[in-house]
Parts: sequence; structure tokens; C-alpha cells
Amino acid sequence: MDVKEAAEYLSVHHDTIYNMVQAKEIPHFRVRKRIFFSKDAIDDWIRNQSTMDVNTESNAM
Repeated sequence: MDVKEAAEYLSVHHDTIYNMVQAKEIPHFRVRKRIFFSKDAIDDWIRNQSTMDVNTESNAM
């Protein structure tokens, strides 16, 4: 996926994707200056984000 496709997939603005890439918050790879995303890596990242949120909420109680 490219930046536009990743933004659509995650339902966020493409600027959000660029900011997340710059902060190294989302898995990506580059080919020269272009940024790409693996759908499988994004899906794994989403699952890990969900798990982290649940664990954080469980520890807070």
C-alpha cells in the first residue's frame, strides 16, 4: 500500500500517516523516497495496538 491507500485503510488523513511514519509509530518501508506499507504488517500492528490498550486498562483497575 502507498500512503494514500494506508490512510484510506485506517480512515485517517494522509498527513496523519506521514506524521506516524516520521515518529516511527507505524510499520513501513521505503523504496527510494516513496513510503509503502504491508497490509499484513498494518493488520498485526492494529492487533498489537488493541492488545496494548486492553492490557493498560486492565492494569489500571
